[in-house]
Amino acid sequence: MNAPGPHKAGYVALAGAPNAGKSTLLNALVHEKLAAVTPKPQTTRRRTLGILSRPDCQIILLDTPGALKPKNLLEKEMEKSLRRALDDADVVLYLVDATKPRHVPDVERSAARKPTVVALNKVDRLRKREDLLPLIADLSRRGPFREFLPISALKETNIDLLVRTVVALLPEGPPFYPPESLTQQPERFFVGELIREQIFLLYREEVPYATEVLIDDFKEREGRKDYIRATVIVESPSQKAILIGKDGRGAKTLGTASRDAIEDLLGRPVFLEIHVKVVPKWRKDPSVIRRLELS
Repeated sequence: MNAPGPHKAGYVALAGAPNAGKSTLLNALVHEKLAAVTPKPQTTRRRTLGILSRPDCQIILLDTPGALKPKNLLEKEMEKSLRRALDDADVVLYLVDATKPRHVPDVERSAARKPTVVALNKVDRLRKREDLLPLIADLSRRGPFREFLPISALKETNIDLLVRTVVALLPEGPPFYPPESLTQQPERFFVGELIREQIFLLYREEVPYATEVLIDDFKEREGRKDYIRATVIVESPSQKAILIGKDGRGAKTLGTASRDAIEDLLGRPVFLEIHVKVVPKWRKDPSVIRRLELS
C-alpha cells in the first residue's frame, strides 16, 4: 500500500465574467448552498468563502463578483474584491462560459504570477466537445494557463478531476480551519444573501440591481423561532412600490420565499420581518457602501 502524500492547503479564487457559473461551482464543491445563484448576471457582490476539506487537502474557495466595467462606486468595490481575491489566492480557477465566452483581462494577466486553471463551464449545453478547441486555442494565447478542463458546475461533470487538478497546484501544509467547517462567515451574512437572491429571482430589470439587504437584528431564541429583521434598501419610491406590490402582495411573496430559503439553510424555524427603505443613489454613496460592508 502506498503511503499517503503530503497534506495540501491553500486559497483558490473562483474568477470570471458575470454568469460564468462561479457561485454554482462553489455550492457544488462544498455540497451546500452558500452562494446566491440566479439566472441574472452580477448576482454576487461580496466575496463568499467556502471550505472543502478532505483527508489529503483543504481548499479555501473564494467566490468573487463577476468582472465588469464599473459604472458606480458599488461596482468599483466589487472590482476591488476580485483583485484582492486574485492577490490572496494560491491558485486561480478561471471560469469561462463555454457557450458565451467573455475574456477577463485581470484574471488572464494574473496567470503570469499565479497558477491558473481554466474551467470551461456549461459544456452540457454544447452540441459537440470539439466546439471547445477554438476557445482553448484563443485562451492559450492570452495567458500561461496550467490546464483546460471541460466541466459542468450544474451537472457536477468532471468536478472530481477539477479538484485533483487544483490540489496538485496547492502548497503543502496543515489545514487552516477545522475539517467540519464550511465557511468562516456568520449566518447573518448568508441570510442577507438569501433575501437578495429572492429579489433577483422575483423581480425584473433594474430593481434587483438597485437593491441591497441589511440585517438589522438576528436573535436566536431558545424554545421560540429565531427573530430576523431585515431592511431592503432601494434607490427610488417607484422601486419601493414595485417591491411591495399591490396591497402588499409583493412584499408577502418576498417574505415567504426568503423565510423558506433561510429555514432550509439554518435547519430551524425563523420569524422574518422585512422593511423597505428608499436611500437615493446609495450605489454612489461611500457611507452606505461602508455600512453594507461592500468595501
